[in-house]
Amino acid sequence: MANLLKQALKRSRETWFGRVVQLFDRPTVGDEVWDELEELLIAADVGVSTAEKLIGRVKQRVAEEKLDGGSEVWAALQAEMVNILKVDRKEALGAVSSPRVTLVVGVNGGGKTTSIAKLAHSLKREGKSVLLVAADTFRAAAIDQLKSWGKRVGAEVIAHQPGADPGAVVFDALQAARGRKIEEVIIDTAGRLHTKYNLMEELKKIKRVAAKSDAAAPHEVILVLDATTGQNGLAQARYFTEAVGVTGIFLAKLDGTAKGGIVLAICDELQIPIQFVGTGEKVEDMAPFDAEAFVQALCA
Repeated sequence: MANLLKQALKRSRETWFGRVVQLFDRPTVGDEVWDELEELLIAADVGVSTAEKLIGRVKQRVAEEKLDGGSEVWAALQAEMVNILKVDRKEALGAVSSPRVTLVVGVNGGGKTTSIAKLAHSLKREGKSVLLVAADTFRAAAIDQLKSWGKRVGAEVIAHQPGADPGAVVFDALQAARGRKIEEVIIDTAGRLHTKYNLMEELKKIKRVAAKSDAAAPHEVILVLDATTGQNGLAQARYFTEAVGVTGIFLAKLDGTAKGGIVLAICDELQIPIQFVGTGEKVEDMAPFDAEAFVQALCA
């Protein structure tokens, strides 16, 4: 995992965060360092609010612990970054009955279907039976893409004809999953954000249908965010969280951005845990998110 993360964060490390590291390569840290640090963090998509909070926490540690040397302050900055990234995950109450249902949401073009394939591949490697559900019925290409990924990762796919009611697809899929004793169900959904109201109502309906099958379902609502969209990703996360209560984030295309700081903004401003990161284009290119490993890879 460490190598995957290090490779994915190469661009961020070699640009903005590389310059942050250089800031602290000095015997003492003066006032000018804080202004430059804030500029670099904002440029790396950490965001104004999170950058100010992060610097405030580091300054407090510097005063309380009487830190002076660049290396000491740098260590304090990394520790506070880890603290921001450690968002508590909401665990399902009690034992999760089979099948475990994961609803995956996100805008079109954000890497949603590929991320679903990565999740399915990971679960298959754990020996789990997996069913994929094509509830993005408005695009025939989306259904075909999910079927193609299903074949590649060895997961069954339930799909209706293009234009079918997404709720009906989910209902049939959950019935089939119980009948076939499937352990994991992953639901792909539409992501037409330009029809925001209709999309959110559709997602709420899918969630209600899942709850009819099992009151605790969906057990997870994973939002796939494209890391390259930067601060725009925060707005997307807010929309989807209001509609369906996002429980975790799959940060896709992390290898395609030089602004890995968006991870800090998401965790700080939304208090939604990042559960997985996409580290490349292959189906194996996914890593569970770990705050310490992330900061180490970003700042190494």
